[in-house]
Amino acid sequence: MEQQQIQLTVNGDDHTVRVDPSTPLLYVLRNELGLNGPKYGCGLQQCGSCLVLLEGTARTTCQLPVSAVEDRPITTLAGLSDDNGGLHPVQEAVVEEQAAQCGYCVNGVIITAVSLLEDTPNPSRAEITDRMNQVLCRCGTHARFVRAVQRAAGEMED
Repeated sequence: MEQQQIQLTVNGDDHTVRVDPSTPLLYVLRNELGLNGPKYGCGLQQCGSCLVLLEGTARTTCQLPVSAVEDRPITTLAGLSDDNGGLHPVQEAVVEEQAAQCGYCVNGVIITAVSLLEDTPNPSRAEITDRMNQVLCRCGTHARFVRAVQRAAGEMED
């Protein structure tokens, strides 16, 4: 397909990219904008490694055409920190709970947790586990991630 100019708003910044409109958003974020938080995992929208916040909701990007997100706010892992480089409470909690092992799923876990806490500021353990099921973690640190989300919820509540 012929390349077109696409307007994107990523992490609060406007970008114009010239790509095939059917290109998955993941490739545009990584290859055109240099944002490497979202990762290629399964390529089937099943593992959660490629998640971003699209209008505040966690959304896979490995099959999402870039043309479908034009002029819609996208937030990546890098966009969660504040202007001074301070981490989002979920990022801080993941560090505090030493939840990251190989790091492959961390993007998806953090994006999912931020989305969950936007929808449900004080989620139950079952709600956290249910939402985290969309992210595949091969290291088996689910319990630490659940504690991290609970910690972040408590800190965001204060």
